[in-house]
Amino acid sequence: MEIILKKDLKGLGYKNDIVKVKNGYGRNFLIPQGIAVLATDSNKKMQAEEIKQSSFKEQKLRTEATAMADKLAEVSVKVGAKAGESGKIFGSVTNIQLADALKKAGYEVDRKNIEMNEDAIKSLGTYTAKVRLFKEVSATVNFEVIAE
Repeated sequence: MEIILKKDLKGLGYKNDIVKVKNGYGRNFLIPQGIAVLATDSNKKMQAEEIKQSSFKEQKLRTEATAMADKLAEVSVKVGAKAGESGKIFGSVTNIQLADALKKAGYEVDRKNIEMNEDAIKSLGTYTAKVRLFKEVSATVNFEVIAE
């Protein structure tokens, strides 16, 4: 079944993409949730018109995202965590804490767009994370976990 996505969906595609999915997934989840519509001829024409109208706005967002990616690549953020004497953290550092640290540094990043390279950060040290800013634009952020 071919559908047109109305929202970005991780692992499937971005808004206004035409993708093929299994019938049950499209009919029982994507369409009732408002995430997608059937890719009929009339919907495809409407989608093409919508893409044409939003191309200027998308180009502006892309340039802003690349500028922010360049700034983020140069930034090193410190994330505080409670740790024992051996350097092991009580709990772990999550993307929520990294998003808060970036916000304090002056960069507004949604926590859902941050992907940690390691599964669980449970010790002090320096790490990297990938931040998705736009469709194909992402930045690598260096951060250091320090004891509070």
